[in-house]
Amino acid sequence: MDNAKGLNYVRRRGETTNMGPGSAMTRQLDALIEKLRRQIDLKGKSVIVTVFGDAILPHGGSVWLGSLIRLVEPLGLNERMVRTAVFRLVADDWLAARQIGRRSYYSLTESGRQRFEAAHRRIYAPPRAPWDGQWRLVLAGDLDGAARDAVRRELQWLGFGSFAPTVFAHPAPDMAALTQTFRALDLAERLVVMTAQAADQLPALQALVRGAWDLDRLAGDYAAFVDHFRPLYQALDEAAAPDPRSCFLVRTLLVHDYRRVLLRDPMLPDELLPVDWPGRPARALCRNLYRLTALPAEQHLMAAAETAEGPLPEAAAYFRERFGGLATD
Repeated sequence: MDNAKGLNYVRRRGETTNMGPGSAMTRQLDALIEKLRRQIDLKGKSVIVTVFGDAILPHGGSVWLGSLIRLVEPLGLNERMVRTAVFRLVADDWLAARQIGRRSYYSLTESGRQRFEAAHRRIYAPPRAPWDGQWRLVLAGDLDGAARDAVRRELQWLGFGSFAPTVFAHPAPDMAALTQTFRALDLAERLVVMTAQAADQLPALQALVRGAWDLDRLAGDYAAFVDHFRPLYQALDEAAAPDPRSCFLVRTLLVHDYRRVLLRDPMLPDELLPVDWPGRPARALCRNLYRLTALPAEQHLMAAAETAEGPLPEAAAYFRERFGGLATD
C-alpha cells in the first residue's frame, strides 16, 4: 500500500467500511492486538515513555493523568500501574507534575525532552545517506576507572563499539547526541574525538564489526519484531477505514517494540552489515505500518487526551516528517 492510500482514508466520510465497532475485521484486529500484547514485555514505565514520546510530545508534551490512564488501559495497564510508573518517571527527571484543583497534569522536563529528541532521531529518521567510509574515534585514556565506566555506558547507548579499554569507535554516530553526552558527563575537555578514514578492506572491517557488536542477538530481535507485526500490517492493509482506537493501540505497540530493539542497535552503515540483515525489513515494516495507523491514531488521541487548557493542540510540523513523510490528508 502506498503512502497516500495508507493515510488518506482517515478523513473520508459516508463510505461503506468493514471496520465498524462490531465488524468482523475489528474483532480480528482486536484479537491480534491482544495476542501481541501478551507477546511483548509491557512494563508500565516503558509504555508511558513510549506514549509520551510518540503521541504526547508532538502535541505540546503535557497531558492530564486521567486521560493518560484511559489511553493505556487497553494495553493492560490499570490506574495503579500508571500512577506508579508516572511517579517513577518524575523521580527520574523525565516528567514534571502540575496540580490544578484535583487534577494532575504531567509534562516533559527539559532533560526528558532531550532524551526523547535523541531517540526520535533514531526511530523516525528518513533513509540514511551512503556511508562516507569515515569513523569517529573517542579516546578516553585520561580517565580513571569510574569515569571511564560512565563514558563506556553512555557511548554504548549511542552505538559505539569498544575496540580497546580506552578506545571507542562508530562509523556514523549521532554527533549531536555525542556532544550532548559529553556535556552531561562534564568530560568534554578530557575526551579526544578523532576522525579516521577506513582503507579499502571491507571484509576485514565486517569481521571487526562482528567482534565489537553483538549482531546475532540483534538480528534475532529484529526477526521476532517482523513476526509480531506482519499479521497486523496484513490485516490493516486490507481494511478500508480502520478503527481509530485500534490504530492507536497498534501504533503504540509498534513504536514500543521497535524502540526496544532499535535503541540497542548501533545503527551501522549498510555497507558494514550482512546482505540479509533483518533490520532492513524490520524498518520497512515499521515505516509502512506506522503510515497506515498514524492519522487514525491521531483521531483517537485528540478525542481522548486532555491538557490543562482543554483538548490537545494540533501536532507540531515535525510529526508529518516521521519516516520520511506522512500524508497530510
